[in-house]
Amino acid sequence: MSDVIYPSRDASQRASLPAQGFRSSQHWVRRSARSWLAVAALGQLAFVLFILAFYGVRTAVGDYAGWDDKPHIEAYTNGDFIGNLLYISHVLMAVIITLGGLHQLVPAIRTRWPVSHRLVGRVFVITAYFMAFSGLWLTWVRGSYLVPESAIPTTVNALLIIWCVTAAWFTAMRRSFASHRRWALRAFLAANGVWFFRIGIMAWVLINQGPRGMNATLSGPADFALSIGSYTIPLLLLELYFLAQASSAPWFRRLTSTMLFSATAVTALGVFGTVVFMWLPHV
Repeated sequence: MSDVIYPSRDASQRASLPAQGFRSSQHWVRRSARSWLAVAALGQLAFVLFILAFYGVRTAVGDYAGWDDKPHIEAYTNGDFIGNLLYISHVLMAVIITLGGLHQLVPAIRTRWPVSHRLVGRVFVITAYFMAFSGLWLTWVRGSYLVPESAIPTTVNALLIIWCVTAAWFTAMRRSFASHRRWALRAFLAANGVWFFRIGIMAWVLINQGPRGMNATLSGPADFALSIGSYTIPLLLLELYFLAQASSAPWFRRLTSTMLFSATAVTALGVFGTVVFMWLPHV
């Protein structure tokens, strides 16, 4: 039977085939993950530029009421000094969390400049804590939400950020670097839930040629699903990636790489839509 399957190969060549398939599947898992990261990095840099161009410029010139030029929840409230300060700090610190997270993912920096990796890691942790707790305060104390239903996914996201960042910190302190790497990646994805939500919205709109299942208060079924999915889907794909790295089954690695390439395509579509239709018109 084996001679029928491999008529032109001897036994040693046939024995090498599974190993070749294993290495090939490993290669495609790595390539698919890197492809997604490259697209995501470009989208996140665009996010940073938008924050600086929209919020940064208005804040620098004292046009605080201009924070509301982009339709969303009420950003500036006259007379609410603490609320306004926390809001703009929360928004502008997204620049730190985004750039800091991307910095931590570069292997060459971790290898060649470990001091920089540790320093930026500490800044990332502190910033992530601030953003999570300030987000909870803005949501439940200030009431910065459109409808109560939209506050629930945001709260869950904040709690996930706190959990993942804390685990990443403690595993680093224990020098359990393999576990630290996994928790740091989870923290990176959870901390970017807002970014994922925006590109998810635009990918959904472009795929469906309209805001199907959405409404102005972000309380439609699609809105709620995308809000929950903005952190659950990336985290589930990350767990799939971890399993594929540890798996000895080439078919599972190929399945994972296919899903990651698909996620890359959706991310690219969402980034395009967000930049063109959501950010550029307000810069």
